[in-house]
Amino acid sequence: MLMAMIENIYETMNLRITETAFELHLRKIYPTRNILSMRETETIAGQECLDVQKKTDGSVNIIGEVATDPVASWMIQSAQVASKFTLFTHHAKTFPDLVTALRNSMLRAGVFTNESTAEEQVVQVLNFDIHLVKDFKGRRYIERITECIPVENTNEYTFDHRKEKTLEGKFDKFFDNATYYFTKSTNRETFKYRNILEYIDGEYVITNPITAYNIKEMRLNMEDQDAEEFDSFVEKHWGKSAVYNPEAELEATKRR
Repeated sequence: MLMAMIENIYETMNLRITETAFELHLRKIYPTRNILSMRETETIAGQECLDVQKKTDGSVNIIGEVATDPVASWMIQSAQVASKFTLFTHHAKTFPDLVTALRNSMLRAGVFTNESTAEEQVVQVLNFDIHLVKDFKGRRYIERITECIPVENTNEYTFDHRKEKTLEGKFDKFFDNATYYFTKSTNRETFKYRNILEYIDGEYVITNPITAYNIKEMRLNMEDQDAEEFDSFVEKHWGKSAVYNPEAELEATKRR
């Protein structure tokens, strides 16, 4: 599937491939595309390959398979800098399993030492998860497409204790803030996820809408005709209110 997805990436976007073993062979499949493939050797580490690729004007980074902790680290790095987006494959069974596996890889690789920080970095680079399955007859198909929604860490503390006239009232407000603080510290939610497409009873069903942020980012990287067709798709399945409106966004920004 990763090989087939290349056909739908604009040819103006340069592809940069990093693999532990050459498996994709994209330069043979797409000989007219600007593709640079690298793999680590006994004397050249994969991190060095990634560092070189960052300087080669790449638009899309592709990691063949995230199967080890160092490769997971490469994926996070390439998704954060030096490319418009990153594609990679993984064998997680569910979306939470994917986040957990990548987070643990970051910790084992020594990139992060704090579990929450590592998970935050992972969910920031995971936009969509296209999950494939293989049934008992050997058929492969897309079971679902899941969107990752990072949860922003908002400050909801209050200063209402200043309005209280009694000491008991001030203590009550203080403990409200303290309860909120410990709740955030011990049971902090870093992401939510929802399926936007599912395979149900032999057909694909559009379910939840894509978030406004991702719709905006997707349109920014489309040609005008594709953006118009995408707007029609969004309006058809999720209503006119879901279509990105730059004028409304600008007006809302002015009011703020």
